[in-house]
Amino acid sequence: MPIFYDFIFLIIAIAYLPIYLFRRKFHPEFWQRLGFLPQGLKPGRPIWIHAVSVGEVVAARPLFARLKKSYPDKQFVISTVTPTGNRIAKSMAGEGDLVTFLPLDFSFIVKRVINEINPSLFIIVETEIWPNLILALQKKNVPIVSLNVRISDRSFRGYRRIKWLLQPVLNKISLFCAQTARDAERLARLGVSSDKVKVTGNMKFDLNDYTDYKNDYTDYRLKLGLNSGERLWVAGSTHPGEEEILLGVYKELRAEFTELRLLLAPRHAERSRAIADIVLRFGFRAMLVSGLPGNCPACSSGAVFILDRLGELASFYNAADIVFVGGSLVKKGGHNILEPAAAGKPVVFGPQMFNFRDIAELFLKNDAALMAADAEELKGKISLLLGNPVLAAGLASRASGVILENRGATQRNLELLREFVL
Repeated sequence: MPIFYDFIFLIIAIAYLPIYLFRRKFHPEFWQRLGFLPQGLKPGRPIWIHAVSVGEVVAARPLFARLKKSYPDKQFVISTVTPTGNRIAKSMAGEGDLVTFLPLDFSFIVKRVINEINPSLFIIVETEIWPNLILALQKKNVPIVSLNVRISDRSFRGYRRIKWLLQPVLNKISLFCAQTARDAERLARLGVSSDKVKVTGNMKFDLNDYTDYKNDYTDYRLKLGLNSGERLWVAGSTHPGEEEILLGVYKELRAEFTELRLLLAPRHAERSRAIADIVLRFGFRAMLVSGLPGNCPACSSGAVFILDRLGELASFYNAADIVFVGGSLVKKGGHNILEPAAAGKPVVFGPQMFNFRDIAELFLKNDAALMAADAEELKGKISLLLGNPVLAAGLASRASGVILENRGATQRNLELLREFVL
């Protein structure tokens, strides 16, 4: 069976090679994906936590802290796939812990890595299915627990087509902790035994701090040269096709709300220069945040700001007056609305929130966020919030309440994990 999965993964790898080359995915530490671990691994049986990217690493942060406290003598290995996720994982890791990249899912690579790490427990954050890795871990009697499991509509459609291939692998996993009853039901439809599935909630609600431990964000407004009378609209995690819509809406809103300023934060910072060209076409000056001199009141006049640096979106959410969460006016599935909501900001998103459908539905049901179906509705919703501060404050307050009411998944998951910690 591993040979069969090797063949499939080889075909996928060859197909994705041009994309990797075009997007420059071969980072300096890519050699770790070939099974060469960085220095620092000590003998023992560590707990291995895998979190693919930034969102998963951040979601795992409270759990990681509690595991460290509960098992102070344990070493931890954290693996990621993306460099940005890897950088955040390194900031979390303690002395003696190891941060690396997940090995490519070829049987001969994962076997070597597993033998070298010799984990006592393997934890997957959210839904990651690596057949050879899972089979090799199970063969060595390493328990595997998948936490914060979410199966999107798109993923479920794909998984159902290859259920015959996935079912034997999924049932090698010791326990699934699903975010919702819908996710648990989908696991059952994929053939996972019901005694292996628990509904524990979404760990992202347990993030007490989306703000990088910084309480005062006045300096971020000063960085943009904003005065006390100006209001900042932050559009976070935008994708191609959205910037034009947002700039068109902004141009119309400025006719009524001259104090309004816009900051565009693309999901992929490397698009910043291309977005600057779009901004110019709409008649605004394009100002890259990395190039701002700081505390420059003249900078904000007639400018649209573009966040071209990683790791600062949470800070600008906190500096904002209104937040739009991108990937939702185009068919990308949206992004995490908990981050700006936890910062106490009124949040607006588009109709394409299928990757965060349960959270979006929960917020809309509780009148804790606004959805705009298109550019015209977006203009109306932003205008409504700008013209009615009481409404904006109420929206933000109810959002905070939704977050508080849905906390607890991390502790529930921790209690279930205790059974597997050796």
